[in-house]
Amino acid sequence: MINTKKQIIFTAFIIIGAIMLIFDLTGMNDSVYLKIGGLLILMIGLYNSTKQWAKDNPKDDNTTEDEK
Repeated sequence: MINTKKQIIFTAFIIIGAIMLIFDLTGMNDSVYLKIGGLLILMIGLYNSTKQWAKDNPKDDNTTEDEK
């Protein structure tokens, strides 16, 4: 079953991290900490989202030779 509350939180992490990176790339100031923080938040959101998607959609390995 899909856990929508967790997925919303992970999606928010992805969006916030992307906004931080885009803001830093378009801004006049060059803050390394903003880049690192944005990338870290983005990667945490992507990692947890991928883990959640894999848990929600298990791979079915019970295929026969005819179905391959």
